[in-house]
Amino acid sequence: MEGTNNSAQGNFILLGFSDHPHLEKILFVVILIAYLLTIVGNTTIILVSRLDSHLHTPMYFFLTHLSFLDLSFTTSSIPQLLYNLSGHDKTISYIGCAIQLFLFLGLGGVECLLLAVMAYDRYVAVCHPLHYMVIMKPRLCMGLVSLAWGCGVANSLAMSPVTLHLPRCGHRSVDHFLCEMPALIRMACVNTAVIEGTVFVLAVGIVLSPLVYILVSYGYIVRAVLRIQSASGRQKAFNTCGSHLTVVSLFYGNIIYMYMQPGHNSSQNQGKFLTLLYNIVTPLLNPLIYTLRNREVKGALRRLLLGDRERKRSKGP
Repeated sequence: MEGTNNSAQGNFILLGFSDHPHLEKILFVVILIAYLLTIVGNTTIILVSRLDSHLHTPMYFFLTHLSFLDLSFTTSSIPQLLYNLSGHDKTISYIGCAIQLFLFLGLGGVECLLLAVMAYDRYVAVCHPLHYMVIMKPRLCMGLVSLAWGCGVANSLAMSPVTLHLPRCGHRSVDHFLCEMPALIRMACVNTAVIEGTVFVLAVGIVLSPLVYILVSYGYIVRAVLRIQSASGRQKAFNTCGSHLTVVSLFYGNIIYMYMQPGHNSSQNQGKFLTLLYNIVTPLLNPLIYTLRNREVKGALRRLLLGDRERKRSKGP
């Protein structure tokens, strides 16, 4: 009982990359640049999708939510990491750690489910193009996004308190750069087999089930694309779906490795760099992979930046 009470008091120490002090300054510069680019890229996507009426479609509605998620997800931990890398103070308050854990789990779960929703959107667009706007009504889109947010938050509400209240017997040092679940589980001074099993079961629901749905959806998409007679039509469909599959691969590759083996099994240093990749590189690349190379978004950017001149020029004589 004393260990449990003790676990809910005082600050934590985020060890981060302190065992590689020669890397800290380099990491600070690289991560700061990547974080700023992430903010610019994802904010641009949100603004362009909202301001340009040509992008008021279900696909860009979901992309706007993806960009907002990436901004929130990255901001939940990167500012704290930059602060810790810039000096000798590696502490984080208990409340700060609890908020970071809740956001990290919740937003990560929402993104898993949102990627599945986006796969459904692509399935309808490719397999039922004539009925796309009838099926993907605003009410359905809002309902799917709300469901993703609700399930992600519910998962975090279930797992965060359990993880935080594990007895730690006075241990304060988190061998990570953020308060994430596997690192906090490793700090426990009791057998964590039950909680690791619970994490695995929830991971199947939040992580693997959406992935299975995405793969099944793309099986139908590939079959439909191969039936398209026009080479340009096939190329357009593959380009759209290829972007989504690239994002799914980046996101799921990291999260499955980390959370399907949450306890002592994974290499801690390897886990830190994988989490960094998952936390900063993926949100940085998403706008480039998924949207900024898209002709519709480039056209929207030109229209917004050049205004009526570009609009008149695009119409021609």
